[in-house]
Amino acid sequence: MENAFFGNFDLASLSIWLFWIFFALLIYYLQTENMREGYPLENEDGTAAPNQGPFPVPDPKTFKLMHGRGEVTVPSPENEAAHRRADLPLTKAAHNASNGYPYEPVGDAMLAGVGSGAWTPRRDVPELDGHGHAKIVPMGQTDSFRVSAGSDPRGMPVVAGDGAVVGTISDMWVDAPEQLVRYLEIELDADHGGGTRLVPIHFCRIWGGKVKINAIYGKHFAAVPLTKSSTQITLLEEEKISAYYGAGILYASQDRIDPLL
Repeated sequence: MENAFFGNFDLASLSIWLFWIFFALLIYYLQTENMREGYPLENEDGTAAPNQGPFPVPDPKTFKLMHGRGEVTVPSPENEAAHRRADLPLTKAAHNASNGYPYEPVGDAMLAGVGSGAWTPRRDVPELDGHGHAKIVPMGQTDSFRVSAGSDPRGMPVVAGDGAVVGTISDMWVDAPEQLVRYLEIELDADHGGGTRLVPIHFCRIWGGKVKINAIYGKHFAAVPLTKSSTQITLLEEEKISAYYGAGILYASQDRIDPLL
């Protein structure tokens, strides 16, 4: 027993210290991997932020995308530039205001793509499922889905936030893998722009035989962003459509912009 290996060594202490070292390295790895996009940090005007945090930006890593959609390297200046909108129509609400001071949209706030209507330039391709098929498809283009519960909104009138009847629901667009309705398709009346527009289901209230969309008013429906295809919607189109309705929540009228008190 006098020559027992590790006889006088505290193995429990070694175990706990190894655990803490492993845990610290794990935190470092996860945090740096999380910094592959959106870093280094910038101020609102595009200059480098003074406080970059304790962790460095990781070395570039290239990822191969599924279904033959190429490769993407992050972090990289090219990737950051592709996902950055330059010359945003914004101005500070006060002259010589410091960082963090409110900004206001310039021009038509509904189309500025900032504030409650902000969007990011995602890839202009449809999101795919695990088999390479478009995830979001019109229900009228497939026989795999039907309304099994609740109200079928197809054929119901669409009522805007100001009470104007702008058209009728002509179809539902479903997320096939998730089996969820993502968008309703509106057939607009000629007085409100004509043609079809999509509205995210979360902006709709189906009740009393009608579909109410409070986010925007009747005059705004003609400017809802269009899709290039009648059977598919791209990631970029999803961004812009959702952002337009989001902009209406704040910018549809002056009453919504003004303070409540």
